[in-house]
Amino acid sequence: LQLITEQADIPLSRGAEMKGKCGTNESELELSWLDQAYTLKLSFVKEGHNTSRGPEAFWRLSRIQFTYDTSERTYFKDAVSPGKHTASSHRLSALVTPAGRSYECQAQQTISLVSSDHQKAVQLLLSEVRLQPFDIPADFVFSEEHKCPVDQREQLEETLPLILGLILGLVIVITLGIYHIHHKLTASQVQIPRDRSQYKHMG
Repeated sequence: LQLITEQADIPLSRGAEMKGKCGTNESELELSWLDQAYTLKLSFVKEGHNTSRGPEAFWRLSRIQFTYDTSERTYFKDAVSPGKHTASSHRLSALVTPAGRSYECQAQQTISLVSSDHQKAVQLLLSEVRLQPFDIPADFVFSEEHKCPVDQREQLEETLPLILGLILGLVIVITLGIYHIHHKLTASQVQIPRDRSQYKHMG
């Protein structure tokens, strides 16, 4: 029994061709590279729902479709079953962002896709992402960013020690201030001797 494993890391080329469709509630971005041997299609939807605070709108990444050709020799050297295959997402709801804002995430995220070649597992790795498929204020201009939960947590982990240090320093300063004020007040008061021998004999 011989187990054959294949792994290919396919980066998104800087020279990728881009096209897309921009709509009010649906948008699509398509990227293709290496003479369309690889095509990545991202679909977005904008939706609304009612909350206790009233109606709220948001957009999300709703579908991913990745077409890849294992007969292309740049990333696949000796593919077992060369040819074109398609990997897609299943009931996807990712990059959820409030309407009117852009999505930003520096951390790496992994989205698993289902391939037409069931012997292959396909994963899409996203990092250093900035996207806004709806309500774009101007060409090449993003609205205020909505950071992903991982970035928010990392930012909190970076700032929390600083905040705690400042709070601790403030507590120390306040404590020393109270002690100093208390010491001055007690020093200005007449001290009653505690040693009974200092009292004059009465009688």
